[in-house]
Amino acid sequence: MKITEIKKYPLSHDGRISLYIEVCTDNGLKGLGEVGVPNMGKTVISAIEHLEKRLIGEDPWESEKLWQIMFRGNFFPPGIVYSSAISAIDIALWDLKAKSIDKPLYKLLGGAVRDKVVCYPHTQGSTNKELIENSKKAVDEGWKFVRWGQPETHGTFEQGNLSQKSPGRLEPVESVKIATEQMALVRDAVGDEIGICLDVHTRLDTAHVIDLCDRVKEFRPYFIEDPLRSESPHAYRNLSMHTSLPIAAGEQWSSKWQFRQVIEEDLINYARIDLCIAGGITEAKKITNWAETHYIDIVPHNPLGAVSAAACVSLCMASTNVGVQEMPRKPGTE
Repeated sequence: MKITEIKKYPLSHDGRISLYIEVCTDNGLKGLGEVGVPNMGKTVISAIEHLEKRLIGEDPWESEKLWQIMFRGNFFPPGIVYSSAISAIDIALWDLKAKSIDKPLYKLLGGAVRDKVVCYPHTQGSTNKELIENSKKAVDEGWKFVRWGQPETHGTFEQGNLSQKSPGRLEPVESVKIATEQMALVRDAVGDEIGICLDVHTRLDTAHVIDLCDRVKEFRPYFIEDPLRSESPHAYRNLSMHTSLPIAAGEQWSSKWQFRQVIEEDLINYARIDLCIAGGITEAKKITNWAETHYIDIVPHNPLGAVSAAACVSLCMASTNVGVQEMPRKPGTE
């Protein structure tokens, strides 16, 4: 089995852009992959086309060698665009290997260590009322977690209602107040047994995150997600000294090297590996095993499509250190 071609499929649906790839082989088998930064469009496609030239004629089963060729084949290490291209190709290679022996992917990763993977949905709402309704609906449907993002603001705080007059703007002090109110309302609505995940989305600085954590501690969130900007993992050292709340981070990191400090210094509790950005199955498995030695669970980042979701669940099925899997909506639904 040899690689013959990599096809690209940029898609747009319901306002979202996706970029899927198909690694084709000379025996007719095709492996699917998904790019983590599809909105970067032509630059990612150019990266895939560049990498394709290095892979034609290669054996998909030699995925580790091919990963090293893609990552280290140029003098300069790849940034997020090339890492996303590598990720999509690597996922497709693992898909090809699994298809070639007619086995689910998790069998190649060591086999299943669980029967199912617990997931959390997105329960966002444009108002507090909508957020509560969406959260209660998710619980009624059987979800064990609820999740929403750090609320945007426009300069005035409306008690009980998040205004949407100027979307995209966030005033930190105001946003922290709204997030605290929201967590209190959601905890009261869903009860004590449901996990609450708040995604700050890297939008606060350290002082405001510390304030937020102090305010919401009584509501026992499952984790506070990506509270700080991702450029400097070192910043989590300061944060970890000021809060006891579980911290999840890493969705914007594009290789194991960016996870190094937070894992080795135990600065986070959950590793938010994005398989479609951080190097695919090959790299994600290494990060997962590394995190296990520090009792850090993985919470794979999955805001994309079906290929991303399938790859994430496959990794979770074969890994012992899993917290929860992001699954924005029930598979097969819009």
